[in-house]
Amino acid sequence: MSINAATAGAPKTLEDLKSLLQNDTKVKVAGAHLSRPYGISVDGVLRGKFMSKGKFLSAASSDGFGFCSVVFGWDIHDAAYTKELLISNRANGYRDILAQIDLSTFRRIPWENNVPFVLVSFLDPETKEPICACPRGLLKKTADKIASASWQCYAGVEYEYFQFKETPQSLVDKKFTSLQPLTPGMHGYSVLRTQLNNDYFTGLYDESTKFEIDIEGHHTETGPGVYETALAYTSALRMADNALLFKYLAKSVGMKHGITPSFMAKPWGDLPGCSGHIHVSLRNPDGKNIFGVSESELKSGGRSDAPYDELKYFSEAGEHFLAGVLDGLPDIMPCLVPTINGYKRLVGGEAFWAPNSVTYGYDSRAASIRLLSPPSVPPAATRLEIRVPGADMNPFFALSAIFALGLRGMEKKLSLPLPPMSQLKPEDRTNGTVKMLPVSLEAATERMMRPESIAREVLGNDFVDHFGGTRRHEVQLWNQAVTSWEVERYLELI
Repeated sequence: MSINAATAGAPKTLEDLKSLLQNDTKVKVAGAHLSRPYGISVDGVLRGKFMSKGKFLSAASSDGFGFCSVVFGWDIHDAAYTKELLISNRANGYRDILAQIDLSTFRRIPWENNVPFVLVSFLDPETKEPICACPRGLLKKTADKIASASWQCYAGVEYEYFQFKETPQSLVDKKFTSLQPLTPGMHGYSVLRTQLNNDYFTGLYDESTKFEIDIEGHHTETGPGVYETALAYTSALRMADNALLFKYLAKSVGMKHGITPSFMAKPWGDLPGCSGHIHVSLRNPDGKNIFGVSESELKSGGRSDAPYDELKYFSEAGEHFLAGVLDGLPDIMPCLVPTINGYKRLVGGEAFWAPNSVTYGYDSRAASIRLLSPPSVPPAATRLEIRVPGADMNPFFALSAIFALGLRGMEKKLSLPLPPMSQLKPEDRTNGTVKMLPVSLEAATERMMRPESIAREVLGNDFVDHFGGTRRHEVQLWNQAVTSWEVERYLELI
């Protein structure tokens, strides 16, 4: 499998593309020859437009086409950032940047008359290099660096998400309050609850298959109207594409059923939040998982030099990768938890399984990093599960940060900074042995933007300054907001 893991029908040449579009009867029925390119903003929102067939073919045969850079100067609600940033600003006239078509992402949107669809990456029009905050560009850069060491990045993503019996209009009419969940009650792994709204539930799976997003598992999760969908393991870039496109698919299919799925991390204060767990590993050119031990070590009961029993079926390379992630985890938190709301999910403890400290453990859902290796999984499936991200993460930034930290750990041959959770004492959370993660987006952003931040080392100053600036904007809006909680708390009695 290639690093990019092209879709099954992706054209290899321009002639292949012309042939694919020539026989596109569905598009012809729509009255025009259309293709739909999409790019990704820093908030993980798809931005794009329809293009004529001629314009699209011209762009595909060149460096790309001009795309307004304001998509990197807007927040999630199309408001300009309170402090102008490097990519798009008044000084450069909100210039066009270059949108480069990635034909390896070619697929058709089954619920939109089978219209052709591709993703783009954003380049600087002068240097033709990826702009610092392009999500796909950042992940490509990280994956290419790891590929230069003859390894390939592989990943999987699990999403939990609430469904509401609401439409975009009803959300506004209700002022986003008193929303109706799709179903009542707590029904994790229910084989009965899926019979309610079955066309929608099965439609998510079926449309994903048609849209070339492979799913490993799809079930109800605990909470009113909550589903969980595990996307099939694949190369990291394809995984990030699939993860983002699954959100687009879910919202599109939901609209047809009068349902709004939400990937907000913590929509209810008294219920578990929505996670976006990430599984990662590295493979060599032969496809062998380098996190696993050798055949001889496997037969003899694991590594004799493993520092802890929990790591006896992890290779030394996997151990260094883990150490790198643990070492830099507090500094890259905005890449994993990018919203104000997301930090309310990280409550710690075992009740909601949302860890808020730098911890790891064998097959432990209470740890920030869950180690999966024999005997709980086959040797080829040895991997790390990063349990900190919420469903609101940008998968490109999250995967870029995780793999960049892991590579740093391997290059520096870092040692594990603490024992696994099974060997920690209660007082280790207060005596400094266990580091706590930032508790708010403001604290996380300021930590990431420090001059000595590991995020700057592995992701670059330009990215940290731009993305950090967008997070400061989010914090500023939050700090200026007067919430209903404040009014109810203080209006009458103060």
